Amino acid sequence: MADVHSKKVRSYNMSRIKNKDTKPELIVRRFLHKNGFRYRLHKKNLPGKPDIILKKYNAVIFVNGCFWHGHEGCKYFKLPKTKSEWWKQKILGTKERDRKAREALIEEGWRVITIFECELKKEVQEQTLRNLVKHLKKEPNDK
Repeated sequence: MADVHSKKVRSYNMSRIKNKDTKPELIVRRFLHKNGFRYRLHKKNLPGKPDIILKKYNAVIFVNGCFWHGHEGCKYFKLPKTKSEWWKQKILGTKERDRKAREALIEEGWRVITIFECELKKEVQEQTLRNLVKHLKKEPNDK
């Protein structure tokens, strides 16, 4: 199936997609700040360049888009009908990079938390953010 947009239009559309300061990321950052957590952003020297770094809690947070990170079983992740094999490979590559970054961070002693955008939708946002605080305040050896 051919693309419904010209190369120029598709290129422009793709260039408008942000990878920093996204709405879901800002929701998490505002909540953390309001609740007294202080953090750093997008540290380039850490594997995967986590969205939020909380050194005091030895934790990093990735706020992932459901589509771009291939969130399994999520209603917001559906492969496009056009160029589906290309998209499949692109998303599989992203998932592999995510896995490697997660493993490297854990090996360095970080606690890795991943929040998907669907977990920040209005109906579940409060619960997700409460769970985040519980997870951050939990001692690393607690189960």
